Amino acid sequence: MKEKNKQKMKKKKSPKNPYPKKILSFLKRKQGDGYRRKEISKALNIKKATFFLFNEALQDLTKSGKIFRQKGGRYSLPQKNEAITGTLQMTRRGFGFVITEAVEDDVYISGSNLLTAFDRDEVKVELYSDSRGRSREGRIVKVINRNMTTFVGTFQKSKYYSFVNPDNNRVSQDFLIPQDMEAGAKNGQKVVIEMIGWDPKRPNPEAKIIEILGYPDEPGVDVSSIVKGHGLPLSFSPVLEKEASRMRLRITKKELSSRLDLRDQLIFTIDPVDAKDFDDAISLEDLPNGNQLLGVHIADVSFFVEEGSRIDKEALQRATSIYLVDRVIPMLPEHLSNKLCSLQPNEDRMAFSCFMELDATCNVVDYEIRTSVINSKRRFTYEEVQAIFDDKKSKDDYAPILRKMHALSRKLREKRSRMGSIDFSTPEVKFVINEKGAPTDIIPQTSDHSHQMLEEFMLMANQTVTKIVHRHRKDGRKAKPLPYIYRNHETPSGEKLENFRTFLHALGYKLNVPKDITPLEFQKILQTFDGKNDESLIKVVALRTMMKAVYGTRNMGHFGLAFENYTHFTSPIRRYPDLAVHRLIKEYAQGPIAPAKRSSIEKKLKKICQISSERERAAMEAERESIRLKQVEWLMKHRDQEFEGVVSGVTSFGVFVETHPYLIEGLIRMDELTDDYYIFNEKTYTMVGKKTGRTIRLGDPMKVKVAHIDRETNEIDFRMID
Repeated sequence: MKEKNKQKMKKKKSPKNPYPKKILSFLKRKQGDGYRRKEISKALNIKKATFFLFNEALQDLTKSGKIFRQKGGRYSLPQKNEAITGTLQMTRRGFGFVITEAVEDDVYISGSNLLTAFDRDEVKVELYSDSRGRSREGRIVKVINRNMTTFVGTFQKSKYYSFVNPDNNRVSQDFLIPQDMEAGAKNGQKVVIEMIGWDPKRPNPEAKIIEILGYPDEPGVDVSSIVKGHGLPLSFSPVLEKEASRMRLRITKKELSSRLDLRDQLIFTIDPVDAKDFDDAISLEDLPNGNQLLGVHIADVSFFVEEGSRIDKEALQRATSIYLVDRVIPMLPEHLSNKLCSLQPNEDRMAFSCFMELDATCNVVDYEIRTSVINSKRRFTYEEVQAIFDDKKSKDDYAPILRKMHALSRKLREKRSRMGSIDFSTPEVKFVINEKGAPTDIIPQTSDHSHQMLEEFMLMANQTVTKIVHRHRKDGRKAKPLPYIYRNHETPSGEKLENFRTFLHALGYKLNVPKDITPLEFQKILQTFDGKNDESLIKVVALRTMMKAVYGTRNMGHFGLAFENYTHFTSPIRRYPDLAVHRLIKEYAQGPIAPAKRSSIEKKLKKICQISSERERAAMEAERESIRLKQVEWLMKHRDQEFEGVVSGVTSFGVFVETHPYLIEGLIRMDELTDDYYIFNEKTYTMVGKKTGRTIRLGDPMKVKVAHIDRETNEIDFRMID
């Protein structure tokens, strides 16, 4: 148990503590900016023997909100000031900030003013007019909604009590576990707990154990702990699994009459070698007029998953499949994701087909989006397709059509680049995991032409299906777009662009970075540095300038891709918004939408966008943590090895280095930079040696070796090798 909380538990509160009244009386008499603990104890003539009672009184009064502890450590009576609501974001150092639209700046919350709030809880905050720091300051007076009520941690049992130390480093309190709620957990096991209450007068919340994951060194427990820690599911309930297993694919004459029958067409899939869910297939046909007909055929998950069903509700709560280092946690039960919906070769499958007629300049001159029945003629891997591209003499039966597709995809990619689409492709790695769950190898992954070809075709389809919501009235004028889901990537904020401009100026580049910058303008700025020593440095900082892509019902465009309209249509097996878009296409194909129906759809889509964006962030965090976990585990066995790397971050406390090709990031702390006394320049992201003038900056090559590894926090310290 954390030492501070242990000490609090050992103390027995005296019922005759005289100091709460004395402290309140003193603060009422001495109205002012507040007083430090030492000043109050001196005024009240506190002796050493009773100082613990005085200190206890201060803590209890602060916890109950009767007095306020300011950022500088001064105590005062609370003032009735403005109250706002917002979301708490905790730091690892035990304090937090409340994010709210009610005030311009984030509101600082000290550790003593958190009440019983946890990270990302929705809270009510009372603001204080006199804030001594740069941020506005306040105290939490009410927890409105809990972001999470379940946590993952390590069970510890002592002679007198049991507790769980949470894995989440933004939760600083241990959870007390009543004896009758231990669920048979053993000392040192990873468990899932559910919070059952927290009296604000007590330092620790209480919880019950609802699931035992196992000991940390057991295969898969480490990754399972990460998943559960983010509130994500590990499996489906037996009821849902059984419901899915009863589903069958029956292609009736009635169903076939409403679909395009494409079973005789040359359609095939291209996926990773270890993929099991094939949700997209492609086709290409030369037309008599010289144009080409590109077909993107997507699994029709909506045929099997009825809206509002139990499987559908579960899919929405998951919103996405989760791709971890040792497993995939699907959005849909396996019988659906890997069998009925998956576009298996030589099997009839229900699909959504998007046909796009492209002219010589790759403009879409016509399109058709229809439900269909397809039969994939072959299951390609990316490696097989790339081998055909590389071997000009390949005799593969599909070589001619693949080469045509390849040529089209290069033209599409070049056109997208001319529009201002920004290429921020970053390297990735794949882990080889043994039967014990341990990583035995880290393999760099490359994005070759076979990957890029599929990407271009999917991007084209995702753009095209947005056209269905833009219709015209009888008088020829544009009607209000129908309700839809968009994948938005907004223009970088003015503040971020200003920081980027300042950064470029500090490096000596006097470039104009307009506040209303277009994708093409941003792209041209980056192209200025192609081939220069600063190229990798500037692209890293430029990437940090970008906003995050989210789902929304209002079309904001996609800045990074330079698309005015963009959605997600091509992966309904693993993303819920894609499934929702499929249903919208079917809905709108039936004719006009009544106002009441339109309103109902809009409300429903807002909820889908909110849940999907939140679940996407949680899944990404879990995926990154699982990667970090296995990187650290692999590095433990290679800690004597020297690594080539590049500087990936420069801060006031040290330099981050990412090793290549393993993409393992670690920190060289300031005290490890022993060849000089370095000074951090915040504006240029550089570290400059005071004696030698040596400059360390983002993108610089650097050779490193492991100095220290913390398995509990998965933090890595490197030391520089000259």
